[in-house]
Amino acid sequence: MVTQATSPAIKSLTGNKLFGFILKLRNRHFFLMDFILFLIIPYMALCMRLDTFIVPERHFPVLLAYTFTALFVRLLVFYRMDIYRRYWIYASSDDLLQIGLATAGSTVLILLMIIVARAVVPDARSFPRSVPFIDALLILFFVGATRFGVWFTHGRRYVAAMNSRRVLILGAGDTGSMIVREMMGKPHLGYKPVAFMDDNPRKYNVRIHDLPVLGGRKDFLSVIEKYKIDRVIIAMPTAPEEVIGEISSICDLIQVDTEIVPNISEILDGTIHDNMLHEVDIRDLLHRDPVRTNVAEVRRMISGKCVMVTGGGGSIGSELCRQLLFCQPAELVILGHGENSVFNIYHEIRNLGVTGPRLTPIIADIRFDERIAAIFERVRPDIVFHAAAHKHVPLMELNPVEAITNNVLGTQNMLNAAMGIRVKRFVMISTDKAVNPINVMGASKRVAEMLVQQTAQNGGHHYCAVRFGNVLGSRGSVVETFQKQIASGGPVTVTDPNANRYFMTISEAVQLVLHASTLGQGGEIFVLDMGDPVYIDRLARDMIELSGLEPETDIEIQYVGLRPGDKLNEELFVDGEKPKRTKHQKIFEVSRLTNGELNGLVSQIEALIASARCDDMKAVTLRLRKLVPTYQPK
Repeated sequence: MVTQATSPAIKSLTGNKLFGFILKLRNRHFFLMDFILFLIIPYMALCMRLDTFIVPERHFPVLLAYTFTALFVRLLVFYRMDIYRRYWIYASSDDLLQIGLATAGSTVLILLMIIVARAVVPDARSFPRSVPFIDALLILFFVGATRFGVWFTHGRRYVAAMNSRRVLILGAGDTGSMIVREMMGKPHLGYKPVAFMDDNPRKYNVRIHDLPVLGGRKDFLSVIEKYKIDRVIIAMPTAPEEVIGEISSICDLIQVDTEIVPNISEILDGTIHDNMLHEVDIRDLLHRDPVRTNVAEVRRMISGKCVMVTGGGGSIGSELCRQLLFCQPAELVILGHGENSVFNIYHEIRNLGVTGPRLTPIIADIRFDERIAAIFERVRPDIVFHAAAHKHVPLMELNPVEAITNNVLGTQNMLNAAMGIRVKRFVMISTDKAVNPINVMGASKRVAEMLVQQTAQNGGHHYCAVRFGNVLGSRGSVVETFQKQIASGGPVTVTDPNANRYFMTISEAVQLVLHASTLGQGGEIFVLDMGDPVYIDRLARDMIELSGLEPETDIEIQYVGLRPGDKLNEELFVDGEKPKRTKHQKIFEVSRLTNGELNGLVSQIEALIASARCDDMKAVTLRLRKLVPTYQPK
C-alpha cells in the first residue's frame, strides 16, 4: 500500500514530462515515427556499409529509389501485420516476435525487388547487397525500442517511489510464472516478486524470470525471514488441501498475508466456473479486522519448554500444535482420545520439516485419572493447553453424563495431574456458551472454568481459562454445515432469523490462547473482544453470495427453529463479572471467584461427578443448577 509519505514522490515521478509524453504515445504516433525512421535508416545503413558519414554522390539515385521503395513496402507489411493495432503498454515477447516477422517479411520483398532491379538497371549493380540486411537490423532495433520504451516506462514509473510488498511465490510452474509476469508488468500494483519456492528438486538453484528458486517447503520459514517477505502467493493448484492449510496456518502465525491462485488452464477450459474463482474466505464473514498477537512474546515463553496439548487432534488442538511448533518448544506432546485424529496431526506437523522440537503422540482418555497422572509423571510438561472437550450442544443435551465426565471430570484429572508435578502454566479452552448457560455443554464448561480458577487461587500457579465464541471453519461448525448445503444445491437451514453468535477464526482463537498463556498470573478468565455478533441468517446469505450464487434464487434458505440447548443470543460475561482490558487491546480479563463462591465447590463438583458416574441424568441437572445458578435448562 502506498503511504502518504511516498505520495509526493510518486506525483513527482509520474508528473515528469518525459514519462508523461512517452505514456501518451499511440499507434498514430508510432506510424509517424516509423515513417521518419524508414526514411533515415537506409542512409545510416549505407554509411555503416561504406564506413563513412557522407554517402558518395554516385549512390544517391539508387539510395533514393531504395529508400522510397523500402518505405512503401515496410509500412504496407507493418500495417497488414497489425503492428499499428497493438497496445504497447502491455507489450510482450509475442509483440517483439511480430515486429521481427514484419521486418523479415518486408526485407524479403525488398530483396526480391533489388534482384529484379539489378537485372534491368545497370546502376543498381553498384549498390551494396548487404545494405538491406543492415537496414533490417537497424529497423528491428529502433522499432522495438520505441514500442518497448512505452512498456518499460509504464512498468517502471512507480518503482523509485513505491514501498512495494515483497512477495514469495510457492510453485515454480506455469501458474507461478504467469503471476510473476503480471506483477513485473504492473509494479504500480505494489508487489515486488522476490523468489520462487518449489518442492521439485530439479528446479532448485535455477532462475525463472530472473528470480531464484530457493528450495522446498522445509526451507519456508528461513526464506521468509531472510528475504523479509510480506506476502506469500500459493501458486500450486494441484497441491492437496492439507498442504495449503499447513502453509496458511504458518503464515497466520508469523503474520504474513497469503493468497491462493487456482489453476489457470482449469479457468480457461471451464473446469473452474466463475462462482468457483472466489472460494469463500471465512475471514470475509467476520466483517472486522483479524486479531493479531505478539508472537515474539509467546515464542520466548514456549522456547525450550515441554508443552502438552490435550485434544490435540481436534480443530483447536491441532491448530495449537501447528503454531506451537514454530515457537521452538523442546518437546510437543500431542494427547488425544481419537487415534485417527492424533495420527493425522502428528504426521502433518512432522512432515513440515521443522527441526528441533521432539514430537510425542499419546493416545489417552482424560477421564482416567491414574493414566493421566502417569503420563504427566513421565513426560513432565512445563505448559499445558487443555483443549479436550465435548462441544456439540444438541448432542450433549442428549448425553449429559458424557458432558460431565469429559468436560468436568477430565478437567479435574488434568488439573490434579498438573498440580502433582507442579506444572508452571495451564490454559483451558472455554466457550461463550459457559455464560448464563441454558445447555449442559455450556454449564459443564462453566464448572470447568471454576475448577481452573479454584486450583489457581489455592495453588498460586499461572492457571487460566480462555473464553471465546464460535470458531469459523472448525469441524462441525455452522460454516462447515452451510458449505456442504451450498455445495449440494441447498437448502441452507437457519435456526432462527434473529439468532446471532460471536465468531472468530481458528487462527485467531489459537493466537488468543497463546497470548493468554503469557498474560495469565493465576485464576483469570480471558475473553476476546470479537466485535459485534453476527446474525446466522446474514452469515448464510454472505456465504451464498461469496460462493457466486443468489440467496433464495439459486439457494433456498429454510428456518427450522432453535435446536435443543440453543440460545437466541450468546453472551460473553457471566452476571456479576467485571471485565477489564489487559495490555492486549483485544483481550478482556474477568474477575476471579470470591471466597464465598469457592466454599463448598469441591464437594459439589464431586457430587456432580458421582451422579454422572451413576448415569443419573436428573441428579446431574439438579447439581449443575446448584453449581451454576445462571444455568436455566429448557
